[in-house]
Amino acid sequence: MQKITIVGAGLVGSLLAAYLSKKGFLVDVFERRGDMRQKEVDGGRSINLALSHRGWKALRDIGVEEEVKKIAIPMHGRMIHDLAGNQTLQPYGLSGQSIYSVSRAVINRILMDCADALPNINFHFHQRCRKIDLNATTITLENEQTNQIHTHQSNLIFGADGAFSNVRFSLQRTYRFNYSQSFLPHGYKELTIPPSSDGDFQMEPNALHIWPRKRFMLIALPNPDKSFTCTLFLSFEGAISFEQLQTPQQVQAFFEAHFPDAIPLMPDYKEEFFENPTSSLVTINCDPWIKNKVALIGDASHAIVPFYGQGMNAGFEDCYVLNSIIEKQQAEQLLDWTQVLDEYQTVRIPDANAISELALRNFIEMRDSVINPNFVYRKKIEQVLNKKYADKYLPLYSMVTFSDLRYSEALRISKLQDDFFNALYQRPNWQDLWEQGALDTEIDAWINGELH
Repeated sequence: MQKITIVGAGLVGSLLAAYLSKKGFLVDVFERRGDMRQKEVDGGRSINLALSHRGWKALRDIGVEEEVKKIAIPMHGRMIHDLAGNQTLQPYGLSGQSIYSVSRAVINRILMDCADALPNINFHFHQRCRKIDLNATTITLENEQTNQIHTHQSNLIFGADGAFSNVRFSLQRTYRFNYSQSFLPHGYKELTIPPSSDGDFQMEPNALHIWPRKRFMLIALPNPDKSFTCTLFLSFEGAISFEQLQTPQQVQAFFEAHFPDAIPLMPDYKEEFFENPTSSLVTINCDPWIKNKVALIGDASHAIVPFYGQGMNAGFEDCYVLNSIIEKQQAEQLLDWTQVLDEYQTVRIPDANAISELALRNFIEMRDSVINPNFVYRKKIEQVLNKKYADKYLPLYSMVTFSDLRYSEALRISKLQDDFFNALYQRPNWQDLWEQGALDTEIDAWINGELH
């Protein structure tokens, strides 16, 4: 039986362990932290996750879809809060299409329990990866409780150890390894909207709430306990920034000026502001993901900012694609790991680069474009086009969130769509032309020609 090592027992590492066990491999998972199922996870850094189609299909594959549904709250669209406190819902897709708010910690526990219940999987905690021998496929580990050093050899090693991966660091020191790391000038801080005094949600629960303020924003995602996890995205430095918010009075003045309708919902926002850390937002790209029999997966290979809600979904899709390639080879009674891994990175690297770009673009959309009149009207037009040309026209958000279309193909098509609409915006009275049906022939020719 082939032995496979996974470094990292997070979302992707635990999912990958389940997939590989089901394929008949002996799997050892080494995790630097303790077993998160045996203790409360520290708050302040979670950013509730948005689970969508790409993630659901992987969860369905390993048999935990129904369990995850119990803790997932559907969000049908963005609820935009303006400065006056008015709220406007912008649907994400067609009727019945939603993304789902899930707790990172809870879904991680579900995946770990699923993997633990399968044969041939062993979890090892408090194990820090110190070194990888890329030629011998050997990992050197340190037990952080006893400081003992030991080695573990296997047929294959997967680095699923996150954005600041030690496995990737071993690859970075090899010849012709391309790597880039870029931090946003913005950071984030987690806050909370608790349940109401009668134990209910204080806002509409089936929406992702956004307070867009052009250069910064506040968002809120619902939780099963009727609270909302809020995240403030704000520049680290500058005139309006975290560095300017050093006292409770300054924080209060900031919220009164920019999020006045949120203040009554967050009784502890000033205390939480200083108790919870201010965290950074990083994008990481690298190439190749494979060296000999050592491979990267999830954030270790493509960390992205959270603004498209695709970080977890992209990592889960890595596992789904890898599993599909293994299945194809096993069906042919041939498993050549060199071919499997080469096909895996050939498929996934362009898609990882694409969703990285799309996530950065969506930050601008969420904090700014959602209140731009042209953007709002375009969304209305795209809903009509999506219904009329169901098999030919998908808005970008639907391509990314509700389809199996490759991220790289979604990015390519979206640029054609942007070119068309940007040209449309230049026409005098273009909204009137749309309402009158004067653009129908032109749009029909465009969709059936350039986009089809």
